Amino acid sequence: MLDLATPKDMRAWSRAERARGQRLGFVPTMGALHEGHLRLVDRAKERTDRVVLSVFVNPLQFGPKEDFTKYPRDLARDRTLAAERGVDCLFVPALEAVYPQEPLVRIAPGPMADTLEGAARPGHFAGVLTVVSKLFHMVEPDVALFGRKDFQQVMLVRRMVTDLDFGLEIDIAPTVRELDGLALSSRNGYLDADQRRAALALSRALRAVEQAWRSGEADPKALQRRGMEVLNAPGVRPGYLELVDEQLRPVARADARTVVVIAAHVGATRLIDNVVLGEGVAGDIAVRT
Repeated sequence: MLDLATPKDMRAWSRAERARGQRLGFVPTMGALHEGHLRLVDRAKERTDRVVLSVFVNPLQFGPKEDFTKYPRDLARDRTLAAERGVDCLFVPALEAVYPQEPLVRIAPGPMADTLEGAARPGHFAGVLTVVSKLFHMVEPDVALFGRKDFQQVMLVRRMVTDLDFGLEIDIAPTVRELDGLALSSRNGYLDADQRRAALALSRALRAVEQAWRSGEADPKALQRRGMEVLNAPGVRPGYLELVDEQLRPVARADARTVVVIAAHVGATRLIDNVVLGEGVAGDIAVRT
């Protein structure tokens, strides 16, 4: 596995590979790799010839009271996991390589970022889209792969790529879950045993909404109430449970394309999850970790 650290070297390698006729897949991460990231690598290997995985903890997407300094970091472990999974190039740029100076120009995400996570974390998605756009320019991939767990984020990235004419495809992969339903996340590492059990309320709430919908309930408010009954569990501080379309707009009536998005704090840890009603949690990938 090639290990690169500068945008110049990354771009040179990418262009050389593409000149050889190789299609590049790209998996951007903030490290603390888990099976969800590695399944994206597997998917990239199926769809492209060479796979780049980046590790960069982006300060622009953290608010002043959020966990940038405490965000889990274990680059040695990440390198081992990436190499074992068949990553061709690991791109680990330093902070000063990505932001040689304070960026005056940033990506404005627009109204799709004003709700849900954007309402709870002002400025978060401007930071996400800014760093993702920079990474796309550095790596120059043919396909970039994201997990659906971060639904609002990936919808915004896809819209950015369309609106700003980036020459790449966004591939959205199913959420990867533990066998008991908990969506994989680097932040799960913050949870102690009791909090880990409490966090299952998120996936249970999604299942409850899905089951009510499959039983014939299509009123979003009724479905939301059903989900909140489950989410309001001991040790859980609900954030939101909403039914939206792919443009993150509230739906008037739930159907097979409706996405149920959910957020809650378990202890000090903020967790998010979602499910597409027509696919359900059963349509995600369950793994033993």
